[in-house]
Parts: sequence; structure tokens; C-alpha cells
Amino acid sequence: MPVTVHPAFAVPFGEAYHPDPAALNAKLRALILELEAMGAGYRNPDPVVHQPEGLFESEFEFFAREEPCVQELRQWVWPSLAEFIRSINPTVAENPAGLRIASQTWFHVTRDGGYFGYHNHPMASWSGVYCVSDGDPDPARSNNGCLVFPHPLTAGNAFIDAANSTLRWPFTQGNFTLKLRPGQLVFFPSWIGHYVTPYHGKGQRITIAFNAWFKREEP
Repeated sequence: MPVTVHPAFAVPFGEAYHPDPAALNAKLRALILELEAMGAGYRNPDPVVHQPEGLFESEFEFFAREEPCVQELRQWVWPSLAEFIRSINPTVAENPAGLRIASQTWFHVTRDGGYFGYHNHPMASWSGVYCVSDGDPDPARSNNGCLVFPHPLTAGNAFIDAANSTLRWPFTQGNFTLKLRPGQLVFFPSWIGHYVTPYHGKGQRITIAFNAWFKREEP
């Protein structure tokens, strides 16, 4: 007897890779480390999530900077986000004109032992992270500097037995864990909770993140 399976409560994630990230990332890394060295002069003055030792979070207007490397990244990220939204939103795909973006953009520099606790991004529709440098994490450490999305259906594991404990993707009840690589860009709904596991390594794990929300301006 044929049976049809429906992923009724799917959560859309997007992924893109910059076609030539090495030179761009080198410039971004140099700029970001220079801004980090300003300390309180460029640190987020009102962090919502606890800022542990080993983590630097910038103020939230990074894409407003005029440096060519910042604008080059911006001009790649926003069209990539638009393509992602068009692929899952038929209303936008059919009528993209007049859609205006508002955003926050910032960077994290994480050194040995740094991490970022569980949180989400209220008052935005889509969020994302671009990896400038993975910091060459220590391979002896498991889940080193990973971006983790716990399963949002919190009642899904209320009862576990042999029939539901090893479901195939995308029906698994486990976390969605990403080891970001330089040039990788990921998109996700802003409501979904996530965190970054402790990074252990001799370098700097550098990421650029954003929140975005939209309105339609009629002609």
C-alpha cells in the first residue's frame, strides 16, 4: 500500500558560497581586527546576550561602512537573500517590485574559549551569518565553534522509542549543526533559537551577521 509522507512543519534554511572569497575575506579580516582593537569604541554598547571572555560583538551598523570590502560583501549578501526569499515565497517571486529592506549588521570575533549563548532575533523576519574565518579550530575538539540550531518542535521528543528515535532527515529530532567555512553564507528564520559552541584554536573565528525585515512601498 503506497504511503505519502509530508514535511508539514518544515523550517527553511538557505545556503550560498561566495565564488571567490579569499581576497575579500583577507580584507574583511584586516578591517574587523582593526575595529575590534578600538575596544569599547566599536563594541556593541547594549548586548542582549551575555558576552563571555573571548568574544567581541560589534555595534550593529557594519554594512553602513564605506570600505570597498564591506560594500562588496553587502552587494553579494542582499541579492543572495532576495533569491532565497523568492525561492520560498511565491508572492515575492511574482511581484518583487517595491520590496524594501531594513537591517542590522554586525560582526563577532571569537578567540579561544569564546562562545555565544542561546538566543533568537525578535522583530526581524530573516537572519544570516557569513563566515570570514573559521579560526582553524582544533580538530581534537568535537563540535568546535559550531553554529547550532536546536530542534524547534520541543514536544517532538516527549516520548522516544525504536520507531521514532532514528528518523531520516528532515524528520530527525536532533539539532541542526553547522561548521561554517570561509565564504559560506547561511540564512534562517529570525525566530528560531540558536547558539555557537565554544571555539578552541589559536586563531580568530570571525563572522558577520545580519537581521533583516521588509515592507512593500507601492508606486
